[in-house]
Amino acid sequence: MLRDVAQAVAPPRTLFVPFRHGFPLDVPGDAQRQRRVIEAAFELLKAPRSTAPVLVDYVP
Repeated sequence: MLRDVAQAVAPPRTLFVPFRHGFPLDVPGDAQRQRRVIEAAFELLKAPRSTAPVLVDYVP
């Protein structure tokens, strides 16, 4: 469902995370895990430009 929404809205880049609703960076208080999610999102910015949307699944 979220992938359908992202395709309809067509943001330039989207990182899908497998965490519960309300926990976009994984477990609260776990800075190392949260940092890995943020670094994965920044990696999308380094990727060469391509046709939007770029949809990527985050795998912890």
